[in-house]
Amino acid sequence: MDALAQARAVREGQVSARELAEAAIARIEARDGELNAVIHRRFERALAEIDAIPADAPFRGVPILLKDLGWRQAGEPYSAGSSVRDGAVDAPDGYGVVSLREAGFVVLGRTNTPEFGSTITTEPLAFGPTRNPYDPAYSAGGSSGGSAAAVAAGMVALATASDGGGSIRIPASVCGLVGLKPTRGRVSLGPAMGEGWSGFSCPGFVSRSVRDTAAAIDVVAGMRPGDPYDAPALPGPLAAEVGADPGRLRIGFLATHPRGDVPEAPEVAEAVTRAAELLESLGHDVAPGGPEALAEPDFPRHFGAIVANNLAAQVAGLGAARGKPVDVEELEPRNAAMVGAAQGHSAADHILATQWIDGFRRRMSAWWGAGHDLLLMPSLGVAPFPLGWIPATDLSVSLGRTAHAVAYTSPVNATGQPAVSLPLHRTAAGLPVGVQLVAAAGREDLLIRVAAQVERARPFEHAALA
Repeated sequence: MDALAQARAVREGQVSARELAEAAIARIEARDGELNAVIHRRFERALAEIDAIPADAPFRGVPILLKDLGWRQAGEPYSAGSSVRDGAVDAPDGYGVVSLREAGFVVLGRTNTPEFGSTITTEPLAFGPTRNPYDPAYSAGGSSGGSAAAVAAGMVALATASDGGGSIRIPASVCGLVGLKPTRGRVSLGPAMGEGWSGFSCPGFVSRSVRDTAAAIDVVAGMRPGDPYDAPALPGPLAAEVGADPGRLRIGFLATHPRGDVPEAPEVAEAVTRAAELLESLGHDVAPGGPEALAEPDFPRHFGAIVANNLAAQVAGLGAARGKPVDVEELEPRNAAMVGAAQGHSAADHILATQWIDGFRRRMSAWWGAGHDLLLMPSLGVAPFPLGWIPATDLSVSLGRTAHAVAYTSPVNATGQPAVSLPLHRTAAGLPVGVQLVAAAGREDLLIRVAAQVERARPFEHAALA
C-alpha cells in the first residue's frame, strides 16, 4: 500500500495504527541489515506516541522516516551525515516535522545521508554506505539515498528528502521512485534556517506514487512567519490535481546535454527518448530543444562556488555551536576541499556569483515564458553507478563525475523551479533510470497532472519491494 492507502485502511478499521507501525518496524529490521538506510531508530518512542494521534488526522498512524539532514526533530540525534556533530540532540522541531506530526504520521527514525549532503551518493564515513535495493552493489544515490532505499525496499511508503543539486531526483531515479523538488519557498526550512545553500535547497519527499507525493507536499507546504520569501500560490491542493486533465502541452526534451563537456550516457538518453514518445502518444506536442542557457559553460563554476561558500559557513557554525572550531581533518576529503576552496573566495566573489545566477535564472525562465509548458530531461546525467564510483579520496575523479551527474538537475536548483523525477525506464541490468519534468516556477500543479497521467498510462513497477 502507498501512504494514502494505509491511511484509508486505518480510517476504515481494516488495520490499526499500531499494526501499521509494527509492520514497518518488522520490515526495517528484516531489510536494513543489508541496505543500511536507517541510521537512527526510535521505535519504542514512536509506538508510545500513537495513542495520542487525533482520530481525524488524515494520515493517522502512517509510518514515515526523516532524512538526517534538514528535517529536525526535537530531542532526537541529528548528525547531517557527519561525525562532527557527534549525535547532537536537536531542538526545536522543524516546521515540516510539526506539520507531519499534526497530520498523524508516525516517525520511526532517521535515514542515512552523505556528510552535509554534498554529493550524489550516500556513503558517509560516519555511518557507512547505503545500498540500492535493486542491487546492493550499487549506490542508492544521494543525498537522500537512505530515504530512497527505505521507500524502494518497502520499509515505509514515504520518507522525507531534500534537494540542493538533485538530491531528491537523483536517488528517486536510481531507486525507481517518484521524487518532486518543489518550487523554492514552497516548503519552509524554519525555524532553524531561512534558506538552504542560498536558496538552492528545497525540502520534499520520495514515494512510490504520484498521489502520495502530492498529498505529502500539501501537508507541509506554506510560508511560515519569518521566512524570507514564498512560492507563487497554487490554485488548490496538489492532491486534487491527480487525475485532472493537463490539456495539450508544449513539451521540449533533451536526451543529451547541450553543454559540450557532459559525456553522453546511452541508457539515460534512451530513457528520455522513450518518455518523449510516451508523452506524444498522450496527445502532447513534444519536440527536441530546451533553454539555451543550459549550454552556458560558466554555470558549474558559479554554482559550485556558492555551494562551497555555504558549506564553509555551515562548518563554521558547527564549530561555534560546540565551542571549538572544526578542523579540516575532521571532515571527509571532499568537504575539506570545498571548505578550502571557499576560503579563497571573498565576500564580493560570493555576491558576484549570486548575481550571475540571478541572470542565469532569468535566461532559463525565458524559455517557459516563450510558450513552453514543460522540459523533459534526464534526472541523472550518468547511468546507475556502483558503490565507490564517487571515490572518497580521489577528489579529481569524484568532483568530475559528480559534475556530469548533476548537469541536468543543479540548474533547476539555481532557478528555483519545480521538477519531478518519474521511474519510467530500466537498464539492461534491470536498474531504474528516472526522467525529470521541469515546469515554470509555481507550477507543481501542472507537474502533478502530467505525472499522474503518465503513471496511469504506464504504471510504475517496484521490483525492489519483493
